[in-house]
Amino acid sequence: MRVRRETVEHPFGTLKMRMGATHFLMKRLRNVATEMALHVLAYNLTRVMSIIGVQPLLAVLRTCLRCCSREGPAFA
Repeated sequence: MRVRRETVEHPFGTLKMRMGATHFLMKRLRNVATEMALHVLAYNLTRVMSIIGVQPLLAVLRTCLRCCSREGPAFA
């Protein structure tokens, strides 16, 4: 159980550090959920950039954008 706790604690510790380790800036559950989602997205993008690099990530994003633009709007 100790290995799992250490593995899971790292992302939450990093997120808290980036948030300033105090509190959420928004109020109400919907707004706090959005704020947390943005923090998690930023954390995940940082991890992807450190693992595969910025240029490969940009290449994948360009490919995805080309595919989506041919199929029409994704959120219609």
